[in-house]
Amino acid sequence: MAFSEKQRQIMRFPYTKFEALICDGAVRSGKTSIMSLSFFLWAMGNFNNCAFAFCGKSVGAVERNIVTPLLSIRYLVDNFSVHYNRSDHVIIARRGKRENRIYLFGGKDESSYTLIQGITLAGVLLDEVALMPRSFVEQALARCSVEGARFWFNCNPENPMHWFRQEWILNPEKHNALHLHFLMDDNPSLSEEVKARYQHTYSGVFYQRYVLGQWVMSEGVIYSMFDQTENVYRPDQRPADMVWSSTRIISCDYGTANPCRFLDIYDNGEVIRVDREYDWDSRRESLQKTDKEYADDLMAFMGEKWCTVIVDPSAASFIAELRSRGVYVIPANNDVPDGIRKTANLIQRRIILVCDRCVRLIDEMGTYMWDDKAAQRGDEKPIKQQDHSEDALRYFVNYLPEWRFE
Repeated sequence: MAFSEKQRQIMRFPYTKFEALICDGAVRSGKTSIMSLSFFLWAMGNFNNCAFAFCGKSVGAVERNIVTPLLSIRYLVDNFSVHYNRSDHVIIARRGKRENRIYLFGGKDESSYTLIQGITLAGVLLDEVALMPRSFVEQALARCSVEGARFWFNCNPENPMHWFRQEWILNPEKHNALHLHFLMDDNPSLSEEVKARYQHTYSGVFYQRYVLGQWVMSEGVIYSMFDQTENVYRPDQRPADMVWSSTRIISCDYGTANPCRFLDIYDNGEVIRVDREYDWDSRRESLQKTDKEYADDLMAFMGEKWCTVIVDPSAASFIAELRSRGVYVIPANNDVPDGIRKTANLIQRRIILVCDRCVRLIDEMGTYMWDDKAAQRGDEKPIKQQDHSEDALRYFVNYLPEWRFE
């Protein structure tokens, strides 16, 4: 299939006067695949015995978004010797006497910049750059000291005050950068049916960003796509085979002074049902429980059929108490922005269903709000109140594999 005009601009970029390429816009708009192909051909055509980098929020994300699609391109398979060493996270590419290495790095938090220190690069591709800490991005750029090095960025929109938009997208001339804004129509491989599916996958701020490609402020209710009819079921509407055909997990948001919530979740691989909840508010009850008492309550909540338990990672003593009783505990991944995005995706697609007796979780769906003051500073996060069941749900969602959100 022929490339769109913007995709052709990506292919021409290495041979222009620009030193950086910025591609932002809607999901599935054909940015990443063409960019990685252009990057690979540029690297192999202009350098020998050099190091490059593919960077994402995690190494796994780079493998999924860049490496796997790149290695499936028939032209590369037929014309280059390309080997991906998974243990060392490096692609070794050869053609004739020419050989280059492309290293994979994950920039998930502020400490990640140390992973890329010391290496000398001839170019870097930063996939979903808006999800990476600024310290990691700037360290990656600082490593590109080989003559002729280029910077390649792509991302979906975030908060309009995000540092990357303010520094790079609004000031491309400052960095001698080419900025291309993509929409789904710029990807000729997408059918109208696929476009329609993605348009129904998101709503609210996520629709504006991921479908319309807009850098907009997060405001109002976070899970505005939660529908009291479509996302809620009664106990008598549970499938007869729910217990034995599903994986059961209890997800916990631990609290001493704050409320403590447990969610009893059943996942059959297609639909996720939050079936019961435990709620203890020490302020409301005027009684603060110990780790042992909370563990007793969880064991009673779990019943005779034991299952995996996901717990707020800050609750170290509670985790230790459960493990001392033989419970298999997984400390939760507490990534808030990514967890909210993923949870919203599943709610919008009606994959997350909540039993109507989970009154605290349902109530919080309507009161879980974006922090407007933080958003105006470019820091996207929820208001930390009435969020305890939402946190427990997010811990579970962050545990799921990436394919569940596609």
